[in-house]
Amino acid sequence: MMRLDGFGLLVRDMGRMIRFYRDVLGFEISESEDTSNVYLIKDGTLFLLYGREDFEKMTHRKYEYLGGVNGHSEIALYVDTFEEVDAEFRRTVEMGAEPILEPTTEPWGQRTCYIADPEGNLIEIGSFNRPFGR
Repeated sequence: MMRLDGFGLLVRDMGRMIRFYRDVLGFEISESEDTSNVYLIKDGTLFLLYGREDFEKMTHRKYEYLGGVNGHSEIALYVDTFEEVDAEFRRTVEMGAEPILEPTTEPWGQRTCYIADPEGNLIEIGSFNRPFGR
């Protein structure tokens, strides 16, 4: 049986993406900014940043990549309270994230917002106003 292990992003500018995920979102990335890939566990989930050129060499093929903010995928992050959604949105935008959707309370009871990383990947920050998994 297959189990979900994690997810990855194929990145153009590894240094910029490391700085964003480490310094803005708090991922515990210890690799240097000139590395070809980042492999870490965040909250029990594998998170991988892989340099596009290195991945293409490894797989012996070229790929097409979306430019700008794209709707290809999203990364969802959870905080425990509605107030934290608002605070994290403000903090991440002040630190350079691109604002996509201001904090909004949805009809299904979730407060959510969206930002984009430096390469246009969507990141949701949301909460059901209770600790994760409860």
